[in-house]
Amino acid sequence: MDVRVGDILSMRKKHPCGGNRFLVLRSGADFRLRCEGCGREFMIARVKAEKNIKAIHREDTHA
Repeated sequence: MDVRVGDILSMRKKHPCGGNRFLVLRSGADFRLRCEGCGREFMIARVKAEKNIKAIHREDTHA
């Protein structure tokens, strides 16, 4: 799955604050995500995150 830094992920499960949209801050073997609802940052394993992704929102930049 092609997930890049700066993408917004809509997840199937909600964060405890109620939000389900997360900004990707780091990608690799695991992701560092920031909840758009409360601003909390956390790390999650790539495999676990990819199973939970509903949609990827990306702003395409054409250079």
